[in-house]
Amino acid sequence: MKGVIQPVAFVLKCLDCGHSFSYYPTSVACPQCNSEWRQAEYDYPALSKTYPAVLADRPFNLWRYHELLPVHSPYPTISLGEGGSPLIKAENLGMMLGCPNLYIKDERQGPTGSFKDRQAAVTIAALKEAGIKEMVAASTGNVAISYSAYTSRASIKLWAFVTSLVPAVKMREIALYGSQVIKITGSYDQCKQVAAEFARQRGLYLDLGARTITSIEAMKTIAFEIAEQLAWQIGSTPKSSWKSPDWYVQAISGGMGPLGVYKGFHELMQIGLVDRIPAIAPIQAEGCAPMVTSWKKGLADSEVVTSPRTHIETLATGDPGRTYKFLRKYVDETGGVFESVTDEEAFRAMHVLAKMEGISAEPAAAVSFAGLFKLIRAGVIKPSDVVVINCTGHTMAAEQMVLGDNWIRDVNFVTKIEAPQEGLLAALDQVAPDRFPRIALVEDSIEARRLIRRILQSQGNFTILEAQNGREGLELIEKELPDLIILDLMMPELDGFDVLEALRKNQETATIPVIVSTAKELTVDEKNRLGGKIQALLQKGNFLNDEFLDEVKSLIKS
Repeated sequence: MKGVIQPVAFVLKCLDCGHSFSYYPTSVACPQCNSEWRQAEYDYPALSKTYPAVLADRPFNLWRYHELLPVHSPYPTISLGEGGSPLIKAENLGMMLGCPNLYIKDERQGPTGSFKDRQAAVTIAALKEAGIKEMVAASTGNVAISYSAYTSRASIKLWAFVTSLVPAVKMREIALYGSQVIKITGSYDQCKQVAAEFARQRGLYLDLGARTITSIEAMKTIAFEIAEQLAWQIGSTPKSSWKSPDWYVQAISGGMGPLGVYKGFHELMQIGLVDRIPAIAPIQAEGCAPMVTSWKKGLADSEVVTSPRTHIETLATGDPGRTYKFLRKYVDETGGVFESVTDEEAFRAMHVLAKMEGISAEPAAAVSFAGLFKLIRAGVIKPSDVVVINCTGHTMAAEQMVLGDNWIRDVNFVTKIEAPQEGLLAALDQVAPDRFPRIALVEDSIEARRLIRRILQSQGNFTILEAQNGREGLELIEKELPDLIILDLMMPELDGFDVLEALRKNQETATIPVIVSTAKELTVDEKNRLGGKIQALLQKGNFLNDEFLDEVKSLIKS
């Protein structure tokens, strides 16, 4: 590795009794008081004499900061190019929101498409260094994918425990790397319990989330990169070549990311590279927001959400445990705020982000942007503030045909997990597969098709037929005779008006209910052309809101 110097010595310090001791990956508790809450500490005075000059000739990736990571000898052969994700100025979004200094830390561009690649890279490097050959991790998706990629590089066996709410495409990707997927029909907290017992019985290394030293240490590199990148983009004071933003915004489940980012900026302050820590804004999905609700109530300990009511499954951690106490302290200390958003707000934020900035993010990442919109509207974030939003991940799929059979094992809990009962997804409960088992979706936007398909399929065993233009859609409908049609008006080949004319002239298709959407304001003549031919006309911006769902429900009841 170019520019490598001898690593600075580090120790672990217990956050409860203050005892300092050496680090070893399989040691999970303080030898003095048995607390699992420890943190790595480095020789910051020594580093202040060498940083940032020592970084000048190093590549811009995670290992650029290896003297501040708990790995003595990084393995170049394990690396997949983690870290060094771009910091993108959100020009259009900033203009729309009246907050011109918005920056997106684009963690989608990690090796497996999420910020969890940092966690996996550092953890697996430490395990490889310690000679560990097998590990266990519980996950809601992204972390298991990241661990799977890095364990395969390092020849370490991974047992990945995931909940049944994790999308099948993510389970397939985990399995594609050779990891053993164990699907738990239960909550994420139950999934963690099963994984822990499995690891205990077999004497295997268990990933402990925010209590894992390497995980927090990996996440702090986000802060290091932001501070360097902001200085490059907008400059800094003569006193320092690094710069802190005013706000750091991130969607959270267990809260590991902001814990690490706070520690990163705190260490930069100790080294003398920045003069402050940004206000921390953790955002949760409203249907599973134990930290947000507890903070707003002023509680010292987090309330537990036993039945998450969100379909953004990667954020469905109902019991954050002691992580809440630490994160609450950091939020209050920095003048930050906890906030929550609905699933609907997150889905709309996905559309806005894609249309305004050309960035397609998964729903979990979109939660942070929906939270940003809310905080700006409320005046919490000011127009002059410099804000960095972590775009944490991008969904990627693995084709089922590549894997064959026997790639997953099921474990079923006797206890039943309640389905969400409120908001967008509850409304879709009314779309019964026995009434409308076959739905034709004619839409040229792949993003819109993906969202509608995913939401509908989450509610039952629908057959969803898709077409990407009008001519293809008409042929599909005439051949398959679906029970309901969702039709875009403005499409190539044949527009929605012509598709409707053809459908109404055909006796076999004339009575199939149709919901039409359009991205433009229709003229009087255009509206007249639709008269009597459709059940609903909706603007594209409202495509996934309650108005759309109400129309679907009214069709079912008719």
